[in-house]
Amino acid sequence: MKIFFDTEFTGLHKGTELISIGMVDEVGRTFYAEFNDYDKNQIEDWIEDNVISNLLFEDQVKFFRESQDTMITNCKGNKEYIRKMLLDWLEVYDTIEFVSDVCHYDFVLLIDLISFNALDLPKNIAPVCIDINQMLMEHYSMDANTAFDINRERIIEVDDDNKHNSLHDAKVIKAIYNKITNE
Repeated sequence: MKIFFDTEFTGLHKGTELISIGMVDEVGRTFYAEFNDYDKNQIEDWIEDNVISNLLFEDQVKFFRESQDTMITNCKGNKEYIRKMLLDWLEVYDTIEFVSDVCHYDFVLLIDLISFNALDLPKNIAPVCIDINQMLMEHYSMDANTAFDINRERIIEVDDDNKHNSLHDAKVIKAIYNKITNE
């Protein structure tokens, strides 16, 4: 199963910390979590204006599933709590291939959340990530910088009002993947 995901984090630096994570699988199951234990001192104006302002939960949210059939899972808490909720959500899959966009930060943060070490990932999880930016480069015959600068929502013709919300971005990644693989 391919799982499309995105993370939002405190900045593009070595000590960055997760703010939120969003995932959607090939059939539409979703996982969304917001962290309450990231270092608030790392938040600069751009992160405040573009990421924090797009979080979905104002207060503490307890874990909930909207439906056992659709498995819409949302939670808010510290890293250990979210790790437990995510592992519970992932355990239904026989195999997992993660797909993200410019995934070098996202995948390292995801590995750290799941297992702290890529060599200790659960056996059903591939230790590599499929990168949408690389797919865009190859599919549209463009260089890395051009692919990086393309507005993702315009590729699939959707509204970008929720851009930089990790669940919204995960759904955009899925739509781009589907568009590229079906053209």
